[in-house]
Amino acid sequence: MLLATLLAHVLARPSRPAATASQAGADWLRHAAEASPSQLLEELGAHEGGLSEDEVSSMRAFWGENRLARSERPSLARRALAAFVDPFVGILLLIAAVSVLTDWVLARPEARDLTTPAIIAVMVLISGTLRFVQEERSGDAAAALAEMVETTCSVRRAGAGLVEVAIDEVVVGDVVRLSSGDLVPADLRLISSRDLFVSQSALTGESESVEKHRELGAGAGASVTDLDNLVFLGSSVISGSAEGVVIATGAATLLGATAADVVAGEGRRRSTASDEGVAQTSRLLVTLMALMVPAVVVVSGLTKGNWVDALLFSLSVAVGLTPEMLPVLVTCCLGKGAVDLSRDKVIVKRLDAISDLGAVDVLCCDKTGTLTEDRVTLELHLDVLGREDAGVLRAAFLNSFFGTGVKNLVDSAILRRALEVDPSAEELCARYDLVDELPFDFERRRISVVVGDESGATLMICKGAIEEMLGVCSTAEVDGEEVPLSPELEADVSARAAELAERGMRVLGVALRREPAGVGRLTTEDERDMTLVGCLAFLDPPKAGAADAVAALAAHGVETKVLTGDSARVAAHVCRSIGIPADVVVEGSELEALDDGAFGRRVREASVLAKLSPAQKARVVGALRDAGHIVGFMGDGVNDAAAMGASDCGISVDSAVDVAREAADLILLEKDLMVLERGIVCGRRTLANMTKYVKMTVSSNFGNIFSVLAAATLLPFLPMSAVQLLLLNLVYDVTCTALPWDSVDDELVRSPRRWDSASVRRFMVAMGPVSSVFDLLTFAALFFVVCPGVTGAPWAELDAGGRALFVATFQAGWLVESMWTQTLAVHLVRTQRVPFVESRAAWQLSVLGALGVALVTALPFTPLGPALDLAPLPPTYFALLLAIVGLYAAALLLARRLFVRRGGTLL
Repeated sequence: MLLATLLAHVLARPSRPAATASQAGADWLRHAAEASPSQLLEELGAHEGGLSEDEVSSMRAFWGENRLARSERPSLARRALAAFVDPFVGILLLIAAVSVLTDWVLARPEARDLTTPAIIAVMVLISGTLRFVQEERSGDAAAALAEMVETTCSVRRAGAGLVEVAIDEVVVGDVVRLSSGDLVPADLRLISSRDLFVSQSALTGESESVEKHRELGAGAGASVTDLDNLVFLGSSVISGSAEGVVIATGAATLLGATAADVVAGEGRRRSTASDEGVAQTSRLLVTLMALMVPAVVVVSGLTKGNWVDALLFSLSVAVGLTPEMLPVLVTCCLGKGAVDLSRDKVIVKRLDAISDLGAVDVLCCDKTGTLTEDRVTLELHLDVLGREDAGVLRAAFLNSFFGTGVKNLVDSAILRRALEVDPSAEELCARYDLVDELPFDFERRRISVVVGDESGATLMICKGAIEEMLGVCSTAEVDGEEVPLSPELEADVSARAAELAERGMRVLGVALRREPAGVGRLTTEDERDMTLVGCLAFLDPPKAGAADAVAALAAHGVETKVLTGDSARVAAHVCRSIGIPADVVVEGSELEALDDGAFGRRVREASVLAKLSPAQKARVVGALRDAGHIVGFMGDGVNDAAAMGASDCGISVDSAVDVAREAADLILLEKDLMVLERGIVCGRRTLANMTKYVKMTVSSNFGNIFSVLAAATLLPFLPMSAVQLLLLNLVYDVTCTALPWDSVDDELVRSPRRWDSASVRRFMVAMGPVSSVFDLLTFAALFFVVCPGVTGAPWAELDAGGRALFVATFQAGWLVESMWTQTLAVHLVRTQRVPFVESRAAWQLSVLGALGVALVTALPFTPLGPALDLAPLPPTYFALLLAIVGLYAAALLLARRLFVRRGGTLL
């Protein structure tokens, strides 16, 4: 049976589905746990003395190398191409293609002009290049984290004994020696062990170390990670020693199966909130073009009689409606955000993740190491009545100091605490010598040491699980005197221990026995009729600053939910201590029984979800996203990778396991939630500046379209040529390239932000017509006042030369007015405060805007003016311009106020 399972596991590996692979691997591990070491070695063709070099080669060829699946970085060419794949870029390329087609198919040879596609090509090139450079830098930084110091392990090899080999050279059948501090190099079946404790937090999320030993122990219903005689790749040895035979390497390990799922999932990356928002905005722009371009063609064709010119002009309208610099601005904003985050020691692997981070309204995180220090501290040392007692601490200190086993986290916490409370505790070590000991074992769950002084008197000190200690004590020490351990006193001690456990603490008892009879041949029979002196309470303490970080996240509209594999009591206590509501705590076993609807409701109600499997964590994240939340997930273990992949924004740390870093979008070089809070604010600021450009540009261009339609209907000529319209948009867009550096009002980053095409549409409809009204006012002033003053007669009385001057003056006037009002609009709607007084734009934006206005205003007076069919403007025009711009500012501020009052958001 065992051999059949082994062969099925091996033969199924190359092509079976992931779920089947996981089950086959679990079955093989269970069978390996149930087999005796000798039987397992025989089945594997291995030997307790180690494999020969030939056998190592054969095993590696048959089972594969001890390497986890890792996503291969795409080629440079593919990475460069991917930088240009963007919905907005697609819109621009479509317009450019249509422009080239119509220019070369419909236009007369002398009228062919590649200005439009050339400008679009430059914009696309700039945008893609900026994105490529930034993502290359981030990719290189993330790759550098994987270049770690080579880790080795001790392996028995035939004829050489114990040798040090690199972990990736370990093969199935190797016999590995483990000791305190070692990383487990593969999945092992233990052959022998002595006081072995391992940390499986990277796999299970449980902060408390677990004991492993040669015998199976756990029953058939236990999970694979709870099988007592198996240790797994990704675990670390806390204390003790052991030898084990390798039963799975690389992709066949529990850790490897998760890594393979992460790598496989990268090829089908989930659609995030940022992706959906960009797609919706793109559809909005395409819809507007689909509606407006035919309208412009029909109106211009019917009124002007030249359908080819009408079609060419409609393409310019399409360009005018599209925020051409959007890909560049988005990339610049995200790049600036990545630079800002790098100052907080955050590596941005996926550039769009910055805007996703700003949209996050629920942050899910693991507990161990994220909210806690991931270390054990001794919080309390109490006598049997619950009072602080230094004598209890001194007794525990002697037990931990003289124990000959490798010091575990509990012993280290005791030694550290004793020296903090009483630096003279070390003097006790000089007064006593170790006489005998009984090491810790899983059945007894306690450790006893016997110490003696100069007079020859001996004292046995025992510490262990409080339940076990109560069972071997017959008396208790109260106020320095021994009293019987009555049922009432025992119940009182048990109740206090239960209360401490409810507060997330691990409780040990401490007991003494003077002059034990079995000194020199100490046995478990001597661990009876002891005197209980008190108890010790240990805790993995919350991180300093965790409470402040949770409060800061809440103040910014982000709810923190804890998803952990640890126990509910421990998780609830830690969460309560740092301000996360823990009134409703849900365990994975409860969630497993719920259907999707009830699952989603339960997940939304609870802030603490404990005893979760990796799959359950991912399902929780998915349920929150289905409910409309934008979810970030922060974790560092194998058990967190699936949830990170399912979230809108996966966050890990540089010390995380490779699988977690592989699944992350952002990597923190400091595991600090406060850094994450600053990152969320940075993401919101970045998204706000991107939204500024989209809303202002689309609404302004939307207003221009109505102006063009009105002009095409009412005027005997086009109000602006295609080249002039493109030039106006280009200069304006260049001035907006400073938006990534613009300041953002505090109130605009207090709550989550997301791409919202509906908000863009409402803003466009509300604000766009305002500019149209003043465009029409400008048309009237130019047609009836300014242009006749320049030409000396109204349009109807002019000859061809006079009409050319009239048109050149008119187009120059509208070009200048459009630049002035568009630039002013940037400053008027970039804030909900009083512009220029309560909120001022960044100096870069102000300077570029002023330069853009000056350039366009001066253009008709330069030698380039005639080449663009622009005529110099008279002084009367500028007097009218100031009046129109002043009225426009007042009207825009009024429209802004009404828009906000009706529930609209400016940014």
